[in-house]
Amino acid sequence: MSKKVRIGIDVGGTFTDAVVIDSSTYEVIAKKKIPTTHEEGVAAGVVALISQLMEELGIAPEDVVFIAHGTTQATNALLEGDVANVGIIGMGTGMDARGARNETNVGDIELAPGKFLKTSHTFIDSKSVNDSSIQAAIDEVRGAGAEVIVASEAYSVDNPENELRVQENAENQGLYCTGGHEISQLYGLKMRTRTAVVNASLIPKMMETANMTERAVVDTKIQSGLMIMRCDGGVMSINEVRKRPILTMLSGLAAGVAGALMYEKISDGIFFEAGGTSVDISVIKNGKVMIKYAQVGGHKTYLQSLDVRTLGVAGGSMVRVNGGKIADIGPRSAHIAGKEYECFQEDGELDGSEVLFVSPRKDDPKEYVLVKNPAGREYSLTLAGAANLLGYIPEGDYASGSAQTTKAAWDALGTYLGCTGEDAARQTMDLAMDKLAAVVEELIDEYELDTRFVTLVGGGGSGAVIVHSLAERMNVKWKIAKNAPYISTIGVALAMVREQMERTIANPTEDDIKKMRRDIIEKIVKSGANEATVDVTIEVDAQKNILRAIATGATELRQKDLAAADLKPQQLREISAEALGTPLEDTNCVASSGRWNVYESVLKKKFLGVFSQKSRRLCVIDREGVVRLKKEKAAYLKFAKARKGDVFAEFLDANTTFSDANATIPKVFIFYREKMLDLTGMQSAEQLNSILDVETCGLEDSEELIAVAYK
Repeated sequence: MSKKVRIGIDVGGTFTDAVVIDSSTYEVIAKKKIPTTHEEGVAAGVVALISQLMEELGIAPEDVVFIAHGTTQATNALLEGDVANVGIIGMGTGMDARGARNETNVGDIELAPGKFLKTSHTFIDSKSVNDSSIQAAIDEVRGAGAEVIVASEAYSVDNPENELRVQENAENQGLYCTGGHEISQLYGLKMRTRTAVVNASLIPKMMETANMTERAVVDTKIQSGLMIMRCDGGVMSINEVRKRPILTMLSGLAAGVAGALMYEKISDGIFFEAGGTSVDISVIKNGKVMIKYAQVGGHKTYLQSLDVRTLGVAGGSMVRVNGGKIADIGPRSAHIAGKEYECFQEDGELDGSEVLFVSPRKDDPKEYVLVKNPAGREYSLTLAGAANLLGYIPEGDYASGSAQTTKAAWDALGTYLGCTGEDAARQTMDLAMDKLAAVVEELIDEYELDTRFVTLVGGGGSGAVIVHSLAERMNVKWKIAKNAPYISTIGVALAMVREQMERTIANPTEDDIKKMRRDIIEKIVKSGANEATVDVTIEVDAQKNILRAIATGATELRQKDLAAADLKPQQLREISAEALGTPLEDTNCVASSGRWNVYESVLKKKFLGVFSQKSRRLCVIDREGVVRLKKEKAAYLKFAKARKGDVFAEFLDANTTFSDANATIPKVFIFYREKMLDLTGMQSAEQLNSILDVETCGLEDSEELIAVAYK
């Protein structure tokens, strides 16, 4: 094989999956699954899997242009309390000293019931920071059991000199050490310290794994450096993992939705990655995944990760009977009970079965249902079985089972309950949908999604078990993602390098913005991106005084484009009409530039049977049919870059609200080439224009841009 390939590896608790993807067409060439190697370390399984695939497909090491892996290790370490003790050296002086002493002393952090991340703390006045005071502080926290050091000083984001000095001293003694300024550039000493502590607690374990995995990849002779999945859906180099392992926390959740977005052109949707025991639910709005600050042990951190809700409802969830009726579904699954699913057995295997009840775990009530066949073999009744019996699973789907054995098993439960097997399956499915619908409706409200336009997207092996029935219940559209059982691994293989930086700055100047842009580019290149492919987005959060930069880039000289065919104008028009909820004949394309098309609908409404009110709706859709912005009462303008000073200035002025006190500029997005520029956080026309100048400085004067403004 001489074609160039990308390899993605996803290490789960039960299985380690790998996919090989053609680097030019993004088609999946091969996929493989092996049990995760816990005894000899996960790296052993990773190298075995890569070696097998390379041998079977005849892949030469130089043909692998990208290799990345996703790991649940950081998440599992936190859930299981398998973390290092952390010693915090707090610093501050003058008026801030007392506050800094308290805020850097974050105490023990409860990770799970009875499992704690233990910390010890000492404090140095910033005026007294020298080698001997640092040494005394290190000795003090080590004496209290610290294995890793965190240096955290008030205002270190402005000047990290003292934190760096502590780090240098600690590293000279062979200790791992994190500075608060490395983890976040935001003010908020307590939250910054807490985030740094969680990060530090993971370093020893992740260093060991990173070193083993890196050696394993080197042994395969693959030249492209190993990348690791981040919790925001990007990847970073293994060197960065050694410094910031916290970024891999929850990365398994990010990989699935990242994979779905590569293949499925979703504008607004809810993504379900459903396995055997649980389902992870995340939100896609305007073609982007929703992100928020993650919590550890109920405490907020400065770690930005996907907003994911996890529920114990999935393909293997077991049925519970209490008082002669179906009482619940889950949270235990067939996997936890150590039983096979009823729906995946050979025809005839479950004929003549009878119902019995078990406690999957010692403290569980004895109300989980199994069926036992005449030969004495026991199988679990599952949600996947109910979905198969009720006709929700498409033919050939990963979760598709035997109709005959499924019916025999559920008829046994029906007989026990005095109803049909189908009735029992329907009651079970309704209970599961009650739980899922409550979470999904909450997410739809929170993110203000339009249910007329939302699609439920199923991923993982049990996607079809959930989304078909839930979509029917909620009266929305649904689909199963392409390659659903391997969607996480595909997400890893196709990921981009990603970096994010946040700073506390009120009313940022053009110089602040330029500096932020330079710093994020330097940071993402260190994380493994090729500078020529880097794309930077700057956002201003005026309410919280935060300046944020998000950079994405490829590890090779090519931007990501999944070679998806551009849609025809009629198809774009149909999607836009559906998004806007307007008749096709009233929906028209009014502007185009680069990958972007603006569709508008002007509806005339009768008022008191006489007057005609006009209602304008507008959406911006990309060439692949993803709606990236949808607004009522919005204005648009197409203009050449050279006309920014007059035509665009007039447009901005026309949409500004003037009062006696001040002028309130509208929310503005700018679209050109491949770029969607979000300027909605800007507080003044000057601020907006300075960012627009920075972003468009490389464009020719004749280049056309589209502005969308709304109040």
